[in-house]
Amino acid sequence: MLSDFGIILLFILAAFAFIAIVLFAARLLRPDRPNIEKNSTYESGEEPVGNANVQFNIRYYVVALVFVLFDVELVFLFPWATVFGQAQLIKSTNGLWGWFALTEAILFVVILALGLAYVWAKGYLDWVKPTPKIPTVETKVPRQLYQQVNERYKH
Repeated sequence: MLSDFGIILLFILAAFAFIAIVLFAARLLRPDRPNIEKNSTYESGEEPVGNANVQFNIRYYVVALVFVLFDVELVFLFPWATVFGQAQLIKSTNGLWGWFALTEAILFVVILALGLAYVWAKGYLDWVKPTPKIPTVETKVPRQLYQQVNERYKH
């Protein structure tokens, strides 16, 4: 006789076996005809240009973390709001549950607001605008000719 954990282990092993069988069958059945087009990197329909090891500004990650923080806040506040709105629970505790739940939610939001104020005060939400670098190209064509062409096609 198997215990409950033994049954769970059997289900897990059966799941892995099923995945392995499906992947093996797919490998046998699918066509294998690679070419240059299939092996190229797909980037939203555009040809990938340049090195993939581009350094991103660290502020993107800070903004993403702040977004996740407030997204998780909503995930925690939604169940609180559904329980807080149960009139029967509040009535059975003579209103004590309602005040406790309200105080708990306010404390939660205040702690998150303090975190936001800290991030804001440290300047992590301020974007540093890079100074544009105008490329310089060494050419034998005089600069006035470029300006004439630009003026002709400006209008």
